[in-house]
Amino acid sequence: MIAIPRQKPVFRFAPSPNGPLHLGHALSALLNRDMAKASGGRFLLRMEDIDLARCTPEFEAGIETDLAWLGIDWEKPPRRQSDHFADYQTALDSLIDRGLAYPAFLTRGEVKAHVTAIENTGTPWPRDPDGSPHYPPTDRTKSAEECKQLLGSGQKHAWRLDMAKAIATVESPLAWSETGDGERGEITADPAAWGDVVLSRSDAPSSYHLSVVVDDALQGITHVVRGLDLYHATSVHRLLQTLLGLPAPTYHHHRLINDADGRKLSKSAGDTGLAELRAKGLSATDIRHLVGL
Repeated sequence: MIAIPRQKPVFRFAPSPNGPLHLGHALSALLNRDMAKASGGRFLLRMEDIDLARCTPEFEAGIETDLAWLGIDWEKPPRRQSDHFADYQTALDSLIDRGLAYPAFLTRGEVKAHVTAIENTGTPWPRDPDGSPHYPPTDRTKSAEECKQLLGSGQKHAWRLDMAKAIATVESPLAWSETGDGERGEITADPAAWGDVVLSRSDAPSSYHLSVVVDDALQGITHVVRGLDLYHATSVHRLLQTLLGLPAPTYHHHRLINDADGRKLSKSAGDTGLAELRAKGLSATDIRHLVGL
């Protein structure tokens, strides 16, 4: 009998270098590293720098400094999404060729105006789990010839997943294995709740949803450990994994670190960063205590 070596578990911490890390990031990074160490697995660092306008080398260097201060080491070099746009384009092209993605031409302002007009009549408009309105069906119902003309004219557009058509191609119910701080076990996925999600934009060659499933597959990630704020997004990720023939990791969505008002910490809100806490004299051990580890 041939002995097949057991694959080591592979974990990853995947921040966006568009601001300094805060305590919420510290919890996620430490959990990933701790779980990788406990399982004899590997720990990878990925820079999710699709947003070239906001992500900078300075923020990336700051992330590496913060992680090293926390006593976290990772396999080098880290994967940078900006180096792999071709991987995401290949995945997008696959969906387009199968008629599962369509060009979307409405601006954010036009979507807002459309939704407001409908809601002003007293008719509710569907919204995704994050509270954003579903994209109107305007572009999904355009003819192939009309889309071709608009694309040929150079009009700015995004590519969106035709959610209903994509779900119809999946033969068995979608689910994922969850081991985190909320509901555990086999969780039934509900990608329809998100409507026609963005796959790429004119100013970004890939969306978070598309790039994260491609990256996880190419890096051989077996365990995705991330915050509960991404719990519902896993439904979209399971659908994309199935459509693209990608493996499904085990998911572990951990508790969030909130401020005194119960609001999730955020870089965009200017919440205190790890570098600032370090400058105030806190140690890596202090950070572990602050995040409850």
